[in-house]
Amino acid sequence: MNGCLFCDIVARKLPAEVIKDDGVVVAIRDVNPQAPTHVLLMPYEHITSAAELTPAQDALWARLLHIAQEVAIDDGIVTSGYRLVTNVGRDGGQTVAHLHLHLLGGRRMRWPPG
Repeated sequence: MNGCLFCDIVARKLPAEVIKDDGVVVAIRDVNPQAPTHVLLMPYEHITSAAELTPAQDALWARLLHIAQEVAIDDGIVTSGYRLVTNVGRDGGQTVAHLHLHLLGGRRMRWPPG
């Protein structure tokens, strides 16, 4: 999609620290990390948010979660714990209109988150 920051990252039109790419999902380090591990996971397919997912995309949603698990293992935070977040819409804190997960770890998370 033209003008989408994450579509441009997936297409390698913009630089990013890519740590995983399986051709379906890309995982990058967040440029403004909120925790020692802060990774964004996004599908190649442009989907505005989790609110747009349909049952036909269940495999994609599962793939996002599995890549998140792999990153948590690789970053050594799987045992201590981590948080997965997807923001939906402006009031939910979504700033880029492309489905993505935040994987946060490496420190104790607080609740409520904000």
